[in-house]
Amino acid sequence: MADINDFFSFRNTVNSISDNEQKQTANYLEAIEAFARTTYKSIYIIDYQKKGFEYVSENSLFLCGHSAKEVQALGYAFYFKYVTKPDLDLLLKINTVGFEFYDIIPLEERKYHTISYDFHLKNQEGKTILINQKLTPLFLTDDGKIWKAICIISLSNEQNSGNIKVHKQGSTKILNYDLQDDLWKEEERIKLSNREKEVLHFSTRGFTINEIAETIYVSPDTVKFHRRKLFEKLEVTNISEAIAYATNNKLI
Repeated sequence: MADINDFFSFRNTVNSISDNEQKQTANYLEAIEAFARTTYKSIYIIDYQKKGFEYVSENSLFLCGHSAKEVQALGYAFYFKYVTKPDLDLLLKINTVGFEFYDIIPLEERKYHTISYDFHLKNQEGKTILINQKLTPLFLTDDGKIWKAICIISLSNEQNSGNIKVHKQGSTKILNYDLQDDLWKEEERIKLSNREKEVLHFSTRGFTINEIAETIYVSPDTVKFHRRKLFEKLEVTNISEAIAYATNNKLI
């Protein structure tokens, strides 16, 4: 039977923190709290030495009816209470493959990688939502272990849980983890044309197709053409899904 310690890999065991490592964190939570006030997304900080949450934002998406302080006190017990059983097993798998991945990349590159995945949360009424979680290292120990990590949670634009991806800052490549074949597969990051980006930017501002056409000096049929190409690239069916996907994946 799984327990909380299963989330804390032996590959990333943080037993103690030196004075030098401690200096990294001076007043950093003030910046995290300020960021939380500016976004609708939920934010929390994992402390891998203490095996719990150091900070949980007040944003309600991740809280399942609790206060932020209650979720912080629950720590990883929160997952056992509110993540569906199949997806709890998935999170444990992600934990394993994620730390195996970080263990093989150069120490100096570890902070520049973000792992992203989707899983179901059930609220106190038993209803489920699919959320996306992005985890990025904040502070490393001197020997390269992840001491603290920031997690950003938003509603997923996918249909199913999983979708395990690693992005490296500045890279055009994405690593996708194939759960069936149990391995990482590299692919090119989706690239949008300038017109597709324009359509997205104006759509986020609430412009209609005709208004976009008038603004960028093309016909409405041309705007519709670029929207169709955009939907095909992102594998979505409408502009709301396209905006959500592009935002979550930093395409705009």
